[in-house]
Amino acid sequence: MVMPETEKNTYIVAASWLVSPEAEPLSGGAMLVSDGTIAAVATQAELKSTYDVPVVEYPGCAILPGFINTHTHLELTHYPSWRLKTNMDYHPRRFVDWIIQLIKVKRSLTVEDYRSSVFEGARICLESGTTTIGEIVSNPAVSDCYGKIAVSGRLFYEVLGQDPTRFNGMLSKAVEYAVNCQPAGFTAGLSPHSPYTIADANYPLLKSVGQSASLPFAIHLSESREETDFVFDSSGQIAEVFYPHVSWEQYLMPPRKCSSTALLDGAGMLTPGTLAIHCVHVTLNDAEILRNRGVNVALCPRSNERLNVGKAPVSLLKKMGIPLSLGTDSLASNDSLSMWDEMRFALEAYSGALSPVELFAMSTIGGASALGMCGSVGSLEAGKRADFQVVTGFGEVGSAEKLLEQIVLRAKVEEVYIDGVRFNG
Repeated sequence: MVMPETEKNTYIVAASWLVSPEAEPLSGGAMLVSDGTIAAVATQAELKSTYDVPVVEYPGCAILPGFINTHTHLELTHYPSWRLKTNMDYHPRRFVDWIIQLIKVKRSLTVEDYRSSVFEGARICLESGTTTIGEIVSNPAVSDCYGKIAVSGRLFYEVLGQDPTRFNGMLSKAVEYAVNCQPAGFTAGLSPHSPYTIADANYPLLKSVGQSASLPFAIHLSESREETDFVFDSSGQIAEVFYPHVSWEQYLMPPRKCSSTALLDGAGMLTPGTLAIHCVHVTLNDAEILRNRGVNVALCPRSNERLNVGKAPVSLLKKMGIPLSLGTDSLASNDSLSMWDEMRFALEAYSGALSPVELFAMSTIGGASALGMCGSVGSLEAGKRADFQVVTGFGEVGSAEKLLEQIVLRAKVEEVYIDGVRFNG
């Protein structure tokens, strides 16, 4: 199949089906793409009768929006090889042991290590149909490389720490990059790492800076039982093993006697712009807080399984009406960056609590909502970026109702388009 020579032009792309969230699958569907934007959506026959432009056809295939992975650490894509290089090729049995391994491995890395890892992670995402990411950036010095990759999304600059002076320095640097150094295709946010890595006294400044710079938060929340124990009564592996490892013993707080969610809520960190990641150990009261504050939740089921931290209470989150999206986390705690793999695992992991239709929505428009990008990505609608994937292998479908289930269970990616341009790998 030959595309027109110019990178951005006007053409029709057509397939047997066009599938977009919150709309009925369109048989014989097609899109008019012009200068990287979806200009019109209709049947192929309707578009061809109106526009005299080249047509790219994919018979037997379906056109879907590019997937949105709301929680990634592309800078850790090479983690499996780094672990070998640093002679740390073991699989920790406890969450805290995994954190300590991660810290040890990262201490040996250079900026160039991170850069090459980001480039590889972006390539892997695109090959599996992911075109937008919610990326955690722990080293702002590598942020320029995101302007050289084809995916779009939001960069959440990570901040953590106990000592106020060092924390303020890290926060100032993160905000400087977020406000002044954003690469093309990306918006910015902040990622206060977690309730166990940030001193309570640092939250007021975080809240103030986030509000004044209009930077939403992405926070690892209630990922492990170790976290919930630590926040509640300052005990367990985080207090006894992790804090001594990073020389934070002097910063141990008295027992707070509350959950991680309640702690963050009291600090004003939970707002409609906040993305709470994992939420494995949230309670009914926690879920009510998340709902009332308009927080979005990113589920990472394969990472949770790999780290043996439990499963998020999906039925509770759904019952509360909390907006859900899906993320792969990193290759430090997962086997792939494929959203297809994540959806298929989630179907089994959550014991039928999420349907193929719901998971497809979480991976598209749900992800766009979580990242504040509904106006540009997440569905196949006129005016949005022409980021889409062409899939095959889902077989003959007798009805539109069965189509999405078959796609989620069986489809494989044939082609990926970014900003209207076919990705060549």
